[in-house]
Amino acid sequence: MTASIIDGKAFAAGLRARVAEYAATFEQAAGRKAGLAVVLVGEDPASKVYVASKGKATIECGMNSFEHRLPEDASQEALLALVDQLNADPAVDGILVQLPLPKHLDEQAVVARISPDKDVDGLTPISTGRLALGLPGLVPCTPLGSLMLLKDRLGDLSGKDAVVIGRSILVGKPMAQLLLAENCTVTIAHSRTRDLPDVVRRADIVVAAVGRPEMIKGDWIKPGATVIDVGINRLAPAEGQAKGRLVGDVDYAEALQVAGAVTPVPGGVGPMTIAVLLRNALVAAHRNACVALAEGAL
Repeated sequence: MTASIIDGKAFAAGLRARVAEYAATFEQAAGRKAGLAVVLVGEDPASKVYVASKGKATIECGMNSFEHRLPEDASQEALLALVDQLNADPAVDGILVQLPLPKHLDEQAVVARISPDKDVDGLTPISTGRLALGLPGLVPCTPLGSLMLLKDRLGDLSGKDAVVIGRSILVGKPMAQLLLAENCTVTIAHSRTRDLPDVVRRADIVVAAVGRPEMIKGDWIKPGATVIDVGINRLAPAEGQAKGRLVGDVDYAEALQVAGAVTPVPGGVGPMTIAVLLRNALVAAHRNACVALAEGAL
């Protein structure tokens, strides 16, 4: 068996095109553009790249991008004051505080300060509670993007056995909640799960989010299963190379020989994260401005 490859880059491009289309109709209905604010504290090079790419993508989709930068030594009070300012700004529909923050800042307190109506990362306690209760709310971008890829590939997920490997608040836990809402039978596995390969072999759907390069081997995978690889890890460079290659949490070459479908790294889940961020910002804009959005439009 050779697995089919799930092209997250192509799906994300389609989603971004739909966001741009609905952003234009929102502007006509609301009399303003939807707005996404991104807050960056410090000079972390990777974070600066992410923030720049998010700002560019926001503008390309016809929404306003508001970028706020604070110095590395910014106080907790200054950061919370900025979040309060953005919460109160009617031009801002979504707020994203780029993580990780410098170590002297309390990330949980900062995230909790974001209005749940503007919480495009879906990480506030209220957003988390809404997801657990099955209530409308904003959902973390990577898990929602992964679910979109699964439903596009498999259609109805009801009754399928799903294993989520990883229990982080960013991916593992919300991914499990989303799969439960689709009537899957869900197991959350982690570093202390006994006989992890045997647990994974039972799954029709495998979502790998552990941050360990190529940990999930081909013989862990049930023949024909659909594998979503959330991991992105850079290996040490080989001799003569400037950079090591990027790999996921799944041994991709082995998975291709067993799975029914698998996401590549890069080009799988990664492109979905920013696309869903833009989607969440526009959904928030419709709700904040009381502008109707067709069910399932985004």
